[in-house]
Amino acid sequence: MTDVIGKIPYRMALAGGWIDQPFVSAHNPDPDGSMVVVSLIPEFPFMDRCGMATSSRKVAERIWSKTLPAGSTEKLVRLLYEEENGSNTEPSGSQDMIGIIYPGISRLDYSINNEGGYFPVNIESCNDRKTAAWLERNINVIPIAQRPNGYNPLEIKNLDPEWISRLGKSGRDCYDAILDHDRPALGRSMNDSMLCWETILPGTVVHPSLTVDLRAILSHYQERYDGAMFSGCGGGYLYVVSEEDVPGGSRVKVRTEDPR
Repeated sequence: MTDVIGKIPYRMALAGGWIDQPFVSAHNPDPDGSMVVVSLIPEFPFMDRCGMATSSRKVAERIWSKTLPAGSTEKLVRLLYEEENGSNTEPSGSQDMIGIIYPGISRLDYSINNEGGYFPVNIESCNDRKTAAWLERNINVIPIAQRPNGYNPLEIKNLDPEWISRLGKSGRDCYDAILDHDRPALGRSMNDSMLCWETILPGTVVHPSLTVDLRAILSHYQERYDGAMFSGCGGGYLYVVSEEDVPGGSRVKVRTEDPR
């Protein structure tokens, strides 16, 4: 399939998402908050506007063709970030670029005191194949809905420091759960992250332009499995924590080696 869609990885973001945005991390009472990203081998094309970093991936394809170039991962992240964002007043988060370029499962720690909150103060990565295989066995990916045109999830911002601290903690808990191969803890971290999303940025789950009842879908899976969360605001894909196959779901392959 890479002959068609190229070898540029996709990015899966798990608990803690939005902590990489300075308008969120600026209100974090903790020194830093964390989120988890996972680099994925491109085995099939993910839909656009679904929280899979497809826009960043397209920029990478434009400047690097079908595969990542050799070089420092940090330098490539910054190059891709600048190429995509330039002088954008609302730049995309650097977690998109990091998840594409850094192999493995990575915990990204963001602080408003480090480069304005745009880049992580620390990155901890796990490239252990057994851990990657464990995550592959315990995540089901279900397509839900693309973000609609004109959708703005940031119309309402409840930037409560207590909830932002909890969001950053969900990312740390998620990473620890993966390293410990603890499926219930992984599910709890993802459930907690979604609760933080809906509290801090309610438009990520409920919005007049959304035609799918995301809250009802999320509740359905969270009640029946260890945990669930959406890949991005407005739905996208649903990640369901279950070692058993979930109807309508598929599996992903974690990229633990750098093929460059």
